[in-house]
Amino acid sequence: MKPIETETQLEDELSTPSAADIEAMRTLPGDILILGAGGKMGPSLAHLARRASDQAGTRRRVIAVSRFSQPDVRAELGRSGVETIECDLLDSEQILRLPLCENLLYMAGRKFGSTGRPDVTWASNTLMPAFAARRFSSSRVVVFSTGNVYPLVPVSSAGSVETDSPDPVGEYAQSCLGRERIFEYYSREHGMKALLFRLNYAMDLRYGVLVDIARRVHDGQPVPLTVGHFNIIWQADANSYALRSLALCQSPPIALNVTGPEIIPVRRAAMFFAERFGREATFEGEESGFALLANAARCLSLLGPPGMTAQQLMENVAHWILAGGASLNKPTHFEVSDGKF
Repeated sequence: MKPIETETQLEDELSTPSAADIEAMRTLPGDILILGAGGKMGPSLAHLARRASDQAGTRRRVIAVSRFSQPDVRAELGRSGVETIECDLLDSEQILRLPLCENLLYMAGRKFGSTGRPDVTWASNTLMPAFAARRFSSSRVVVFSTGNVYPLVPVSSAGSVETDSPDPVGEYAQSCLGRERIFEYYSREHGMKALLFRLNYAMDLRYGVLVDIARRVHDGQPVPLTVGHFNIIWQADANSYALRSLALCQSPPIALNVTGPEIIPVRRAAMFFAERFGREATFEGEESGFALLANAARCLSLLGPPGMTAQQLMENVAHWILAGGASLNKPTHFEVSDGKF
């Protein structure tokens, strides 16, 4: 892949379907509804679903639902053939007016700001899912969740696996487990086929753990080591896994850790960027020996390896920053170990 130079090229890369994506859309019946489609991942996932369906020759509606606080996002989705609906997902009456679809990608939720308004976080991460699960109990549902439902684990381990008991730290993570439990309830009680998509640090070149580390090094700021290791996955790969996970939904729901296979030391990543930028990497804090790590062996077995390795991601991030590429200015707070976001 050529170095990514512009946001137009980046958006194209994030939504270019693979052969596996196209085949999945050829065999999947029904329309696709994406709830919470206005965030960092939603637009590119909607574009991917539209492009893969078109290339498969499958006639289906792809519908993106959000409050759409950024009108240009909605306009761009419309130009690509994705239908859009403005909706406040905390309003149960508005959810009842949404069209029923066989396939639902549930992306809605709240993380940052959770410490200041935990009530809003809990409402967003448990009440909204209850409204949606009641409305779409006959759909296949891929429920976006997070590796934060697991505790921090020893770096010497291979990461948490899906059969490990959840032990979330902090109210944000607890509310995310609440979201999972709501969908699990509707799956078990009403037969809704679902998959709990436990995503751990998706990124593109404008946001993500590697971007946070790289920009700190580039700007001469110390890199925190408190949580000294992490997993990542290229957003295009996460999009592909999400789309293809619709075929894996079942009742009771299956959980799936979604991330790359590598465990990356923060210190090593910082030193890589220091070399690329010709700058010195400085650090603060000390590694605790524990980190939020997920073992994605089940995902890789079911859906295949990601298309971009951690090394390729680091190379692309370095090139993007040196070229003056844009930032979303949405730090991941990967260094947080007490669950307070």
